[in-house]
Amino acid sequence: MCLNKFVKTAVMKFERISIDPKVMLGKPCIKGTRITVELILERLGGGASIEWLLDGYPRLTREDILEAIRYAHAIVSNEVIIEAMPA
Repeated sequence: MCLNKFVKTAVMKFERISIDPKVMLGKPCIKGTRITVELILERLGGGASIEWLLDGYPRLTREDILEAIRYAHAIVSNEVIIEAMPA
């Protein structure tokens, strides 16, 4: 409900990111590909360089990778943490 609304709003700011329920189960992807933001972040977090990603995924551009990072930042920076109440 509200989260879905937020995700749609956030995506509108990112021209290179798309969310389509028919592609990769609706995960955010680089537009026109099946390359998920998650995969890009996983590879970078694992030590891969931008150059390695560009070599391994010829459809990616440097701007795609940077936009995936900006997208992830936007999602995380607007995240609301709700602590569980003790039982």
